[in-house]
Amino acid sequence: MPPKPSVAVLSRDVRPGSGRSPKRGELTGLADELLSSMASIRRSGRRRAGRPHELSSLTQSQLDLVRLVRRLPNVSITRAAEELHLAPNSVSTLVRQLTDAGMLIRTADDTDRRVARLDLTEEMRRKVGAFRDRRVALLVEAMQQLSPVEQRQLGGAVGIVQRLGWELQQQDTIDE
Repeated sequence: MPPKPSVAVLSRDVRPGSGRSPKRGELTGLADELLSSMASIRRSGRRRAGRPHELSSLTQSQLDLVRLVRRLPNVSITRAAEELHLAPNSVSTLVRQLTDAGMLIRTADDTDRRVARLDLTEEMRRKVGAFRDRRVALLVEAMQQLSPVEQRQLGGAVGIVQRLGWELQQQDTIDE
């Protein structure tokens, strides 16, 4: 097991209050550490939470769609394609695969029969929800090991990470 990192080690390249903007190389190192840390949190959470068998057989794109439909029940295929930055026909293929596997329900919209609405089957919603709940509980348990100061810093960092996600989405929009 690797040694427990300290906040000072994790932020060694970019220190607040230095009065200067970090150089690209410093940000590159920080970005690499951030991606590694986020991947480690996800892997540990999946491993310790006991990922449901059904989810372990899914491709990343299928899993992304399942997560999206959990978050946005009754989402249209068009909106799902926009959210996932995929072509609508690609999402339609994923929908067919997940529907055939008994994980997803596709229904026609009540007001416009040309629009398909997506939802998880009740069993899949329960499994995905329970899996997420276990991962959240494990993360809370780990967060309780942080000092109160670190917990407050983490609260601020989450907002920054959300902003980074938004910036990346904006770049996706520009690149399209």
